[in-house]
Amino acid sequence: MSEGSGPREDLGFDPEALRARYALERDKRLRDDGIGQYVEVSGELAHFVEDPYVEPGFSRKPVTDEVDVVLIGGGFGGLQCGARLREAGVEQIRVIEKGGDFGGTWYWNRYPGAQCDVESYIYMPLLEELGSVPTMKYASGAEILAHSQAIGRHYRLYDQALFQTEVTKLEWDTEASRWIVSTNRDDAVRARFVAMANGPLHRPKLPGIPGIEKFRGHAFHTSRWDYNYTGGSPEGGLERLRDKRIAVIGTGATAVQCVPHLGETAKELFVFQRTPSSIDVRDNTRTDPAWAQNLEPGWQKTRMDNFNALVSGVPQESDLVDDAWTDLIGRTIDRFRRAMEGGTSGPDIAEILEISNFEKMNEIRARVEALVEDPRTAEALKPYYRMFCKRPCFHDDYLQTFNRPNVTLVDTDGKGVDRITERGIVVKRKEYEVDCIIYATGFEVGTSYARRSGYEIVGRTGRTLTQKWEDGVRTLHGMHSREFPNCFILSMSQGAFSVNYPHLLDHLAIHLAYIVRHALDNDVRTVEASEEAEEAWVQAVLGNMNPMSHPGGGDCTPSYYNMEGKPNPKAMQGAPYGGMTGSISFWSVLKKWRDAGKLEGLELRS
Repeated sequence: MSEGSGPREDLGFDPEALRARYALERDKRLRDDGIGQYVEVSGELAHFVEDPYVEPGFSRKPVTDEVDVVLIGGGFGGLQCGARLREAGVEQIRVIEKGGDFGGTWYWNRYPGAQCDVESYIYMPLLEELGSVPTMKYASGAEILAHSQAIGRHYRLYDQALFQTEVTKLEWDTEASRWIVSTNRDDAVRARFVAMANGPLHRPKLPGIPGIEKFRGHAFHTSRWDYNYTGGSPEGGLERLRDKRIAVIGTGATAVQCVPHLGETAKELFVFQRTPSSIDVRDNTRTDPAWAQNLEPGWQKTRMDNFNALVSGVPQESDLVDDAWTDLIGRTIDRFRRAMEGGTSGPDIAEILEISNFEKMNEIRARVEALVEDPRTAEALKPYYRMFCKRPCFHDDYLQTFNRPNVTLVDTDGKGVDRITERGIVVKRKEYEVDCIIYATGFEVGTSYARRSGYEIVGRTGRTLTQKWEDGVRTLHGMHSREFPNCFILSMSQGAFSVNYPHLLDHLAIHLAYIVRHALDNDVRTVEASEEAEEAWVQAVLGNMNPMSHPGGGDCTPSYYNMEGKPNPKAMQGAPYGGMTGSISFWSVLKKWRDAGKLEGLELRS
């Protein structure tokens, strides 16, 4: 151990023993099928993605008009792009959204207990623009959905929105220099520009468990919560479960929030766990009216920037958010400062990061032991991996739910469920008979862009985006891909990673609006990345990866962060610029690019 980190005996734990335990837990969870352990939700499983929040039988006449911009997706990405385009004076904007309203993830995720896990004052976009302040530090899903709808009204995005509509194909018309946007409603909208704001969390996934289609009881995915079956509302009160045996498969952020409500009312609740989540303190509080009334102009951006800097490893004079997200980096900075004050010439940064992470995860595990009464259950709920190998979770009631006599944790020791039968779920040759299976298994991440989006994109050469990206993502700034003019891609791939995803989306929306406004003002027909600029950006991404902080490295326990423990070199090319710490640099690159006013790297054709 380096001198700067202090003698090993002062730590109170053995780093080598923890490294060995982490490796053991990772290895037992590795599977040959990787992301193939999930099945596509189609065919006889297609009912799992039906929209329970709209009246069936909706129909309308096909739309065949022309607009300046089509925004695909009505979540925060589409809403923020629409807002910034409106502020730039763009009027002809059509949003196409498969849900029945704006909201994106928050339209679908209406399960009981749903809340944001990043502070709502920085997570909910455009608060100052709407003159709004959330009611809680961590707002409920219902409040976030209502805010999404308020953005749609404020920026008149409902005017030309097409809801309950799925894009089936994008095809570039070279002669007209327009995108033809085809949908499942027989629309053929012509668009000068298209922005794909599909978002990373919208296509539900189901586990590839043998027999999943055989279960004869009730079943649904958490993103399509069936309140007709459970009773209650997003606030809880699931009274119809009093005589029901319920199974939850999955123990990620969604399960952490809904399990306490299920445990309150179900006759029996079985929670099937492959890997435990790290559960830190939530400590939600109501917004202080006096604090809200005294907020100064620019408060949200200041707060967002402060949080992003801290979680990116950049020290700040104060921690405005001061929550569990910023706690780890705070202690890391403190340990680094103490090492420097100790007179060492060069403390081992990698080791400081690791030791700080060990300390934080030891606290997480100690919290489990303090809150869960049964020692065997407590041990199974302890996470043995680095923080950020999986998305951290925060809750004040989840762990205590396992103290209820009607709640059973079925730990699969990293192997997952063996199979599903007509009557229930089998783990280690034991069958658990249940009335209902709730799949808290999240959304597809790591599959092809076309599969996640639900449509293919055909560019000016006739080649699809899937074909172009066969050997890895290729973009300029993560937003433009050559052969696909006037098309903007909003994602983290070759863009930036941010704990606060809407913060990233706002930077992308501002950038997009700048380019569209320039094109409209200067009669530019097409905007397309040059071959040289695209190649330079790909190399910049590959050359600026940060292996120490990249979420889900090869030494992490399997999760969607690292493609279930099977990192693909081609997929790594789609990593964010600079890994987890690169967002500040990335946003600086975009701003300097705009300030230069040259649109360098883009080929403009009139």
